[in-house]
Amino acid sequence: MRRALPPLNALRAFEAAARLGSFKAAADELGVTHGAVSQQVRGLEEWLRASLFERHNRRVVLTPAARAYLAEIGPALDRIAAATAQYGHEAGAVLRINAPSTFALRWLVPRLAQFRARHPAIRVRLETSNQPLEALADPGDVTIRGGPDTFYGLTARVFLSEERLPVCSPGLRDRVALREPADLRHHTLLHSASLPRLWDDWLAAAGIPGLEPEAALTLDHFYLTLQAALDGVGVAMGPTALIADDLARGRLVAAFAGPRLPARSYCTYVREGRASAGPVAAFLAWIEAEGASPIAAPPGA
Repeated sequence: MRRALPPLNALRAFEAAARLGSFKAAADELGVTHGAVSQQVRGLEEWLRASLFERHNRRVVLTPAARAYLAEIGPALDRIAAATAQYGHEAGAVLRINAPSTFALRWLVPRLAQFRARHPAIRVRLETSNQPLEALADPGDVTIRGGPDTFYGLTARVFLSEERLPVCSPGLRDRVALREPADLRHHTLLHSASLPRLWDDWLAAAGIPGLEPEAALTLDHFYLTLQAALDGVGVAMGPTALIADDLARGRLVAAFAGPRLPARSYCTYVREGRASAGPVAAFLAWIEAEGASPIAAPPGA
């Protein structure tokens, strides 16, 4: 029986524009012009003999029929992509990963050579962003964020747990004693502008709220705060997952055994139906194995 199928390019243009809510964003994702997306969508509307979008100046709104159509063809396109990745050759495949900058710098990038050695045919494109997942115009194939959170159309998988505790360089601890939390009054506390309450929360948990340190230094990125700790500038609130290598090799030391602040786990977020597709499946299997390895686990876990 002959299938009555519209042009695939028109379906891709419609699905991207409907999912992203913008012809421009769809054009950027597909690597074509805004006019090409508009033309493909109009062609699909003519083929279907139905309107798919209500056009309002710079934004487009799905018609009720288009919402129902998207709910059907979105998963169908995902299955086609998954089948193509699974049964086709992965040579030249590009795996797009979006991760927070500190996580990428401190944990992912040092390990990527291992992934490339196992899957040399997969080209990795890593983008860093600290935006919430729901604010990303294009989250890529795999998005790494804290969680697990629930997002429509996405599957979340936990791969790495984390806690936070004070850390410093061994040299700093040797120069200025750190026997108990109250000794922090003789030190410089390193703050991250993106997580301004970490020290307040830890000091409260340690039973010394309001402690006045000798000095305080605020840096705008978490990875700069950790680098300052490595350089002996002061004491930082260290995320155990991201400093596990430094603790294991003695570049950093835990100032105290506790208390430890709980933190959100690191999760992968993948569009439903794509977790079993070739390059994505390979990356998920690898990163979950890395997250479960002893060196990745919080000290004492």
